[in-house]
Amino acid sequence: MVLNTYDSDKRRLLSSLCHGAIFFSPLVLSAGIPFAILTVSDDPVVKESAKESLNYHFNIWFYGLIAGIISFFWWTIILLPLIWLVAAFLLFMTWIVPIVAIASCWSNPDESYRYPFIFRLL
Repeated sequence: MVLNTYDSDKRRLLSSLCHGAIFFSPLVLSAGIPFAILTVSDDPVVKESAKESLNYHFNIWFYGLIAGIISFFWWTIILLPLIWLVAAFLLFMTWIVPIVAIASCWSNPDESYRYPFIFRLL
């Protein structure tokens, strides 16, 4: 019986790198980091983290598109509270949630973090 053991430190580092890639989001290549890790790594937890990170990237881009469309109509007084609500949601999702994901990778490297409020395409 062959027992597959994976290096816990390597798992932490690669999973954290996947989730931290969103901080390079202004560079559209930020999704390339989890994609590269997904294709290179053989660790199932790291692969799951990379998939989750890619799904997160797609969702943030989609929410940003919605925010951009809504903010195009900034002159409409009725939409002003909605613009601030979407902006606050995007700020929360772009900064706080990935920090929680990275902390989760370091505290529990044997489980992949699942982002809340996202649609999973992969």
